[in-house]
Amino acid sequence: MAVDYSLYLVTDSTKVILGDRDLVTVVRAALEGGVTIVQYRDKTSQTADLIRIGKQLHAITGAHNVPLLINDRVDVALAVGAEGVHVGQDDMDLAMARELMGPDAIIGVSCNSIEEARKAALGGATYLGIGTMFATSTKQNIKSIVGTAGTKAILTALSAMDEKVATVAIGGVNASNLQRVMYQSKATFKGLDGVAVVSAIVGAEDPKTASSELRRLVGKPPPFAAVNGRKVTAVKDLLAAVPGVVKHLGETTPLCHNMTNLVVQNFAANVALSIGASPIMANYGEEAEDLAKLSGALVINMGTVTPEGLQNYRQALKAYNGQGGPVLLDPVGAGATRIRREGVKSLMAEGYFDVIKGNENEIKTVWGEGSVQQKGVDSGKSTTASVDKARLVKKLAARERNVTILTGRTDYLSDGERTYSIKNGDAYLGHITGSGCTLGTTIASFLAVHKDDKLLATLAGVLMFEIAAEQAARRPDVRGPGTFVPAFLDELNVVAKQAAMGRTAWLEAAKVELMDV
Repeated sequence: MAVDYSLYLVTDSTKVILGDRDLVTVVRAALEGGVTIVQYRDKTSQTADLIRIGKQLHAITGAHNVPLLINDRVDVALAVGAEGVHVGQDDMDLAMARELMGPDAIIGVSCNSIEEARKAALGGATYLGIGTMFATSTKQNIKSIVGTAGTKAILTALSAMDEKVATVAIGGVNASNLQRVMYQSKATFKGLDGVAVVSAIVGAEDPKTASSELRRLVGKPPPFAAVNGRKVTAVKDLLAAVPGVVKHLGETTPLCHNMTNLVVQNFAANVALSIGASPIMANYGEEAEDLAKLSGALVINMGTVTPEGLQNYRQALKAYNGQGGPVLLDPVGAGATRIRREGVKSLMAEGYFDVIKGNENEIKTVWGEGSVQQKGVDSGKSTTASVDKARLVKKLAARERNVTILTGRTDYLSDGERTYSIKNGDAYLGHITGSGCTLGTTIASFLAVHKDDKLLATLAGVLMFEIAAEQAARRPDVRGPGTFVPAFLDELNVVAKQAAMGRTAWLEAAKVELMDV
């Protein structure tokens, strides 16, 4: 029997999930909806009941030409005539299960680390259940949560092995995150073969409809997925494309939805207007469902962190991800406090960010290697060599399948394949409140109008912002930070007008280099 792992149903007979419904009826409906493999998992029933229900399940899975696996209990699998078993790290040894079940049986193994995955693959497992992907009502131990980043690391390790083994992700997977799990977990040479789902089907009011929708989503890229196609790498080619992107922004006036701190809202709105975008400051998550339909972009700026704020961010992130609207994360002061570090982790687990923008300490914190606590939201003195910063943004962008920019005296920009340094800007930007926040507003506005190449959109935003700052600083009427801000807004608008007229002289100041890392 050929095995299709794309939609893997793991049953749950507990009252809280199954309720008063009949498990066999639920599984039959799920099979009609498109489930491709079933695992019967019941940790509490007596052996006789397990065999009785297992045989009933095997009759209906067989009718749909779908394999039935039994969780843990090889004796029950043999009695039922099931096609295989699934064992955990604390269950029967894989070698013993293989000896008892035979060479053709499907044997899956739960894995939570690269070491466990390699051992199972070498031991002859048919497939691996990688997880826990997200925390669930039954899996709250954060040490067992691997997320998309951990799953990708496991898949990368497996792709280097000669043994070929299938993989599914399990733990908290549902219709709202399934596509992101498949997309962000994909390693260069190996992706997931499917997802294992429990409550999203067993606990659904209509298991058939729920299964049908999940099956549809498995085979479809998420709305925010990067557009496949040739992307230019040479600096001269990227710079040649920038004026057209800037001009297009002015022609379309995209919505830029800012969820940002109160300190910079006015400045951010003025920057958006100066470059030709249409700003809205809306921190209430309930509004995002409607705003996400307006073809704009979202900025989530963590300058002010509260429980209510984080919940609003999650709502907005879900809404924009669902519509394919670009989202930029600005993890302001991410390394300053435990609350901020945990807030970043929770947001990264909840959704996809097209661009992550931050200073050195913030990007290190997002990557998971922040070693020095930030003093407030400022970056502080850099302790990292240029090439290491470039490697950091490349690694983070590759892991998240997005664009990452590390800002500072020199900026480092990468999409996981192409990596650049940008040496524009002016010292005045470090002496005013909100320059980093408003750079996020600028980049997000460009993402809204140029989704085909998010790195190019980000580069266009950075260059417009930083070259305008240079031009403002040179003006004779600028004597300090107080006079710099209005001059900066003026120069942003000047660049926008020049781009509208097809003038590109402003871009001659660009200092961009391709980095080989």
